[in-house]
Amino acid sequence: MSSLSRELVFLILQFLDEEKFKDAVHKLEQESGFYFNMRHFEEMVTNGEWDEVEKYLSGFTKVDDNRYSMKIFFEIRKQKYLEALDKKDRAKAVDILVKDLKVFSAFNEDLFKEITQLLTLENFRDNEQLSKYGDTKSARGVMLAELKKLIEANPLFRDKLNFPTLRNSRLRTLINQSLNWQHQLCKNPKPNPDIKTLFIDHSCGQSQPNGARAPSPVTNALMGGLPKPAGFPPLGAHGPFQPAQGPLPTSLTGWMSNPAPVAHASASAGPIGFNSSNNAALLKRPRTPPSNSAAIDYQTADSEHVLKRSRPFGLSDDVNNLPVNILPVGYTSQNHGQSSFSTDDLPKAVVMTLSQGSAVKSMDFHPLQQILLLVGTATGDVILWELGTREKLAQRNFKVWELKSCSMPLQASLANDYTASVNRVIWSPDGTLFGVAYSKHIIHLYAYHGGDNLQDKLEIEAHVGSVNDIAFCFPNKQLCIVTCGEDRLIKVWDANTGAKQYAFEGHEAAVYSVCPHYKENIQFIFSTATDGKIKAWLYDNVGSRVDYDAPGHSSTALAYSADGTRLFSCGTNKEGDSYIVEWNESEGAVKRTYIGLGKRSVGVVQFDTTKNRFLAAGDENMVKFWDMDSVNLLTTTDAEGGLQASPCVRFNKEGILLAVSTNDNGIKILANTDGIRLLRTVESRSFDSPKIGAGAMVKPPSMGTFGASNATVAANLVDRVAPMASMVALNGDNRNLPDVKPRITDESIDKSRAWKLIEINEPSQCRSLRLPDNISAMRVSRLIYTNSGVAILALAANAVHKLWKWQRNERNTSGKATASIAPQLWQPTSGILMTNDISDRNPEDAVPCFALSKNDSYVMSASGGKISLFNMMTFKTMTTFMPPPPAASFLAFHPQDNNIIAIGMEDSSIQIYNVRVDEVKTKLKGHHKRITGLAFSNVLNVLISSGADSQLCVWSTDGWEKQTSRQLQIPAGRAAAPLADTRVQFHQDQTHLIAVHETQIAIYEAPKLECLKQWVPREASGPITHATYSCDSQSIYVSFEDGSVGVLTATSLRLRCRINPASYLPANPSLRVYPLVIAAHPSEPTQFALGLTDGGVYILEPLESEGKWGTLPPENNAGPSTASVAANLDQPQR
Repeated sequence: MSSLSRELVFLILQFLDEEKFKDAVHKLEQESGFYFNMRHFEEMVTNGEWDEVEKYLSGFTKVDDNRYSMKIFFEIRKQKYLEALDKKDRAKAVDILVKDLKVFSAFNEDLFKEITQLLTLENFRDNEQLSKYGDTKSARGVMLAELKKLIEANPLFRDKLNFPTLRNSRLRTLINQSLNWQHQLCKNPKPNPDIKTLFIDHSCGQSQPNGARAPSPVTNALMGGLPKPAGFPPLGAHGPFQPAQGPLPTSLTGWMSNPAPVAHASASAGPIGFNSSNNAALLKRPRTPPSNSAAIDYQTADSEHVLKRSRPFGLSDDVNNLPVNILPVGYTSQNHGQSSFSTDDLPKAVVMTLSQGSAVKSMDFHPLQQILLLVGTATGDVILWELGTREKLAQRNFKVWELKSCSMPLQASLANDYTASVNRVIWSPDGTLFGVAYSKHIIHLYAYHGGDNLQDKLEIEAHVGSVNDIAFCFPNKQLCIVTCGEDRLIKVWDANTGAKQYAFEGHEAAVYSVCPHYKENIQFIFSTATDGKIKAWLYDNVGSRVDYDAPGHSSTALAYSADGTRLFSCGTNKEGDSYIVEWNESEGAVKRTYIGLGKRSVGVVQFDTTKNRFLAAGDENMVKFWDMDSVNLLTTTDAEGGLQASPCVRFNKEGILLAVSTNDNGIKILANTDGIRLLRTVESRSFDSPKIGAGAMVKPPSMGTFGASNATVAANLVDRVAPMASMVALNGDNRNLPDVKPRITDESIDKSRAWKLIEINEPSQCRSLRLPDNISAMRVSRLIYTNSGVAILALAANAVHKLWKWQRNERNTSGKATASIAPQLWQPTSGILMTNDISDRNPEDAVPCFALSKNDSYVMSASGGKISLFNMMTFKTMTTFMPPPPAASFLAFHPQDNNIIAIGMEDSSIQIYNVRVDEVKTKLKGHHKRITGLAFSNVLNVLISSGADSQLCVWSTDGWEKQTSRQLQIPAGRAAAPLADTRVQFHQDQTHLIAVHETQIAIYEAPKLECLKQWVPREASGPITHATYSCDSQSIYVSFEDGSVGVLTATSLRLRCRINPASYLPANPSLRVYPLVIAAHPSEPTQFALGLTDGGVYILEPLESEGKWGTLPPENNAGPSTASVAANLDQPQR
């Protein structure tokens, strides 16, 4: 078929879709094979219409076309089979097995036998691999995510997943243009041509059947659409037959497919640009979760290859093999349709009430320290609460910092009434800044350094009149602030300097709220106005890309789910009607409207989302909850009474605490079981040091701490909107309140005198657990928690891996690693071990290394021999590659593409290896001894390497060229071993990193590798064996050859706690045991694990009554008052 004929099919598809001929549309899609409608496919899969699914697929591929197609059909038929078994319909299951699944036995007979054996089980969940299989709905959701990735990777679907960008009613437009041309050719053209048919050409002759006599086409469009509900009028054509003008683009995301043809500055210098033709196409699949690579990520835990073939071996089961994949991707982390959630997960128990003094207007929990609550009030007060102790850490009253710099209208307004209300408070993604929007012109930006340490950073006169909303965004890898106001404008400001970056105008009423978001490399902002209009903006000066109405023309706030894949809005119109809805981004239409909101006489209903699962709104003096997947009200709570008519509501990051405003100017804190447990761990302990009075600020640290305010977590805004746990003190100005300085000095002295280094010497002073082990013990060379936090993986010196898993039960409802409950040393039913290839060398002489895939399905590992890829569920070796020499000494996955691996080698080179095509893309040379550490930064797009030569190197991940290098500063009087390891790890801000060497811990700032701080331990502790950041980057855990573990404060590198070996190791004078490796739990900041020289693995946590390891040391140079340690040697040095 010619190109024009193909395009005609697309025009017909558009016409049929506009006329709502739904069945005809999909039939033509299938028969032509030109366009695969992913949305239609999703609906069929979700509804379990398996015959229709395969019939639709048949228009594009067959089972045996290629490995991708085979896996697509296999997954569908396998799911159909499992559902029949789940319904106890054995006859149907056998029929599916024989007719549908038998075809795959030719490729792997063992697979077919394994599937057949499920018939013998009363419940197929008794099969170990299917033990976590949830309900039908969640299973279909998991499979659908897998199928979409396979379809996108299948070359047969290439160029068939995106519908061409067409103006509305393009076919009608072309016909109108044709008729215009025919009309121009008439010898005596009539002013009002009468078009009666399209079957013959038009002529204005009297005797012609297609002549004149019709009303004016201005009011009677020639090609008007057939009657259809809720249809959008067609976009106009040209000439006398022009229909009525159509609306602006109606899709929430489709507007990004056609950016205006203007020149954009480069990413480093100005607004974000559409520099790639892929950007538009990427946004046509808004329902597909964002992916950072074209390659398919690890998705399943395979037990066998069904398709056996030689290399290249890709690191995804869709690329080279058809896996067993009886259990699809982990059900425990599924967002939608997950059966494990219940109303018990909602925080509904009132645990405390806080008194504010004035009406609460806005609240926000700290993204990292989840018991810190920021509150803004109607009188302009901003209060920071610590819920564990129910105390105010700090308070700021409304005050203009630089009144003389303000505009005359603002000065006049303040002269008349020096009061203002807080409209919004919000934390930055990493929790080091927060912004306050006031009802009069200005915003304030504060730097937060922990505890009660607030620092004035920026005051910006942002708008004329009220500043209605404020949010943080990250265009061009630069932290910015978005504001909107009564002056109908949206503005973007540099969060470090306060310079205005952009100003967007186009609303015809006051702008009520802003919602910045990020979708597949494109940053944008939604804005809503009080007249119910919703607009969208890119970071350029072109204008709004979307213009449509909120439900009921309401004042509406927009919010994404935590994973950034679902968009919701909630608002109230002038008539008092409220709406809470989910949007279908791809169509610009409301996907579902939630039922249960009442009518109100005043105020706008407020809402929040949590756990990618629940919605909550304050309405009718209560909190109402919905399941995101159901329009009906799930449950409500009045929080024991006293709530406002439309109370403010705010979840903390984990959704275990909920703050709700009350009628008497207070806040009630609601909690679920986990929230109550969290508060109990901290409520009995005192604060780190005496608190400064309200309104005062402590002196900021003298050193530059970590970075500038634009050094935040870009990955956080790439993957989801929810803030990433990161706590980096940002540099701000040094402005202090004039009456504070004497009190700061006095209290700093008091703190120095009161503070003591915490020494833990007894088992009763902490919680520790040695993990059970019945496998021969060899020293632990590598140790890591799984990303989900439910298991620990160790690699021993004999090349054997060990995996411990915790089970979810009544004693451990989260199922995460804990020192309170012993885990199971897990092995598959086959009894095999994950054992690395060791070639001909003694594994004791090798340098072991491993790296874990992001979804915990695979581990890549080496112990001096070939690199092995293991399946974490079955322990089977998927493949081996890269035989020595040289041997691998360190492994790191590329953060955007799991098929790209950086491999540090014993010969001092670094190989950038593409597993999919079995090819070394490039070799990096800059070290002189073996590579001992690798760390990627997806913010700076660099790779940091470290070696046994005590050198750090920075490599660009764009072209893999070397940018800079730095030699470690070995402390005076300390001698390093000739091949001492140097490890590197990035802070959560992806800009700062620690370098770990046996002589020191040092903090560097990338990419220039400026050494900001260096910490040298006391010699009595022996060399440092390993160190790691805690998951929140607040602490650094350091292990030593004397068996002790030190806990440092990450920002200052000051020792605050020492855990001596007697507190966790049994006494054995004849055996010298100490930790070789240390690993931090991925979500519990105070938990870490140790791998010991005797093969043991220990987990350590502080006592529940303490809730932390020691207290923060003073920020000045005063040492601890205890004489039990050589304090001076444990302090940071430069």
